Amino acid sequence: MIPTSYYLILGALIFLIGAVGVLSRRSALIVFMCVEMMLNSVNLTLIAMSRQWNNLNGQIFVFIIMAVAAAEVAVGLAIVIAHYYHSKSTNIDDINVMKW
Repeated sequence: MIPTSYYLILGALIFLIGAVGVLSRRSALIVFMCVEMMLNSVNLTLIAMSRQWNNLNGQIFVFIIMAVAAAEVAVGLAIVIAHYYHSKSTNIDDINVMKW
């Protein structure tokens, strides 16, 4: 049996990698992938704590987070595709082109 602390440490490391990726990258697609990594690390933490406490509340929250992540990907990719259509770049610094 693997201790819960290992899952929590792994979740923290994945969250840290995602946060560094969001803060350091300029490509919108990589930023979206890093945000997804951060959401998945939270899911891992919730599942680990749900198992620790013998409680299903964490697993219910994971389903909610997965639904929000799916909606975020759909809207985010639509914005990235619209931006790429106009500027032929996925660079975040060029997003001001989409202002009205």
